[in-house]
Amino acid sequence: MAKVRFGTAQFFSGPDSAANLQACIGWMRRAAEAGVQLLVLPENANRVRDFTTREGAWEHSEDLAGDFVTGLRAACAELGIWVAAGIDLRGENAPDVYIGQILIDADGAVAKVHRKHIFWDYEYTLFVPGTEPVTAVDTVLGRLGLLMCADGIVPEVPRLLALDGAQVLLNSLNSRGPDEHRLHVPQRAMENRVWHVSSNTVGGPADAYPWMGGSQIVSPDGTVLASAGEAAEELVWADLDPAAADDKTDPQRGDIFAARRPDLYEDLVLPVEDVPAAAMYGPAGDMPSKLITVAPLQVSWFHNRDWTLTRALGQIAYAGTRAVTLGVLPEMFCFRPGEVAADPHAAAQFSAGALEQLRSAAEQARLYVAVNLVEEEDGAFFNTTWLIDSSGSVCARYRKTHLESSEGWATPGDDLTVAHTGIGRIGFMTGGEVWYPEAARVLTLRGAELIVHPTGWDRPEAATVAAVQRTEENRVHLVSAARLDSAGELGSQVVESDEFVPGQPIALMRFPTAWTCRGGFEEQMKVELDLRGSHSKVQGFHLDPVATRQPFIYQPFTRTTEVAAR
Repeated sequence: MAKVRFGTAQFFSGPDSAANLQACIGWMRRAAEAGVQLLVLPENANRVRDFTTREGAWEHSEDLAGDFVTGLRAACAELGIWVAAGIDLRGENAPDVYIGQILIDADGAVAKVHRKHIFWDYEYTLFVPGTEPVTAVDTVLGRLGLLMCADGIVPEVPRLLALDGAQVLLNSLNSRGPDEHRLHVPQRAMENRVWHVSSNTVGGPADAYPWMGGSQIVSPDGTVLASAGEAAEELVWADLDPAAADDKTDPQRGDIFAARRPDLYEDLVLPVEDVPAAAMYGPAGDMPSKLITVAPLQVSWFHNRDWTLTRALGQIAYAGTRAVTLGVLPEMFCFRPGEVAADPHAAAQFSAGALEQLRSAAEQARLYVAVNLVEEEDGAFFNTTWLIDSSGSVCARYRKTHLESSEGWATPGDDLTVAHTGIGRIGFMTGGEVWYPEAARVLTLRGAELIVHPTGWDRPEAATVAAVQRTEENRVHLVSAARLDSAGELGSQVVESDEFVPGQPIALMRFPTAWTCRGGFEEQMKVELDLRGSHSKVQGFHLDPVATRQPFIYQPFTRTTEVAAR
């Protein structure tokens, strides 16, 4: 397919819908003059939400035959341009109003209507969520997926669109949070290998945190092709090849859709009340603090395996003197890159002996240790993380389920593990599994209070975007221990599930705290976490990003899906 010019315009819509329509048409005209073929406009481009009741929402919204929609359609036909715009749309019965997004083609016809599924906080008091299946739409510009703002705070809507073959995500935003263009927009592009075009409101009255702008166009590998600033109204564009998104090959991980494990995702389609996490929905209430001190034990292959193991044993002993509860060692820390693949049997033999020494060290230091090594059983090899308890016993084992292209030596595991231990409920991910939203989501639904993550960051965004995203969307602490020689050249990281409290600034509501080590040399970072934070699933007064899931439309997660060439 020839390249298509997609654009995004950011501005602020005031209380005058007629004036807002003219502003939108002005941006459309500028875009058409620049050769833009499809322009994305912000959420509620029709009118600022200065109302506080559902009746007010009804009064200030319209239907598809309303003046705002018909005005946009006429402008599309006049200018020969496609538009995706956010418009608050009336339902069949008052006072039901949906947060809508409409896609209008260059002839002025409505090609698709999306009703926002996941809301940001206050929106739950004013609007009705959409419940229809999430599907993409074929157009002459490519296969397009519509989503809106908080639809992308959680992984399900973007993932469903990608599973349905969407090549370009069109995202209309109305966000005051700094996390959209720093986190959600690039993450949904990278984890699904799709183009992502976002348009956010910018500025507004100085009565609170400003709308953040940051509209951008992101490629399937996370490259930002065009980006507006955070302060001014602006139009930006980029030329995309939509068909490039049909190739789901990541240079580090191989075919990321082929590596998915639909057979392990049944939890995603269970009713929201039928999962262990149901007991954790909402605020933590009167739950007492449940403190745990964690430490990524940042060490990896140095000179040889024996020397490396000695250094790891020293890390454990030192952690014991610091009253650490749980230490996490990096991914395949004893082995230099490529060594396991060259001789997995030898790696498994060394691992068996190393595990015994690590068990003894954990017992002497009186702490839990998560350690990732090679396991051999009946001639098969596994990328396995063991959890050793403070008595030196192995209390849990996780065999990596989402294997990467470099792990042809390994057999995939058959379960996503949450261990019930004396220090809390511990979930497991390994390495590149941080890129698979289903993995952390299943662990969350199974009641994980903390996830341990031995890793070797494949790129900086694995830490700064993907790992942070996993905590934000699930409200679960994540402890990532990184190799010294990580390709991402970053150190270990602990992402804290911050508990929402009234009065919390919006930026802190939306962006979890991350504690980071320096990369490239041996270091041990000690962080005290309160597991109570993982029992506070709310991200505001009304938004619970786990309880608001819609599993009745998530069946595609459990089906093997191939993205068809289109």
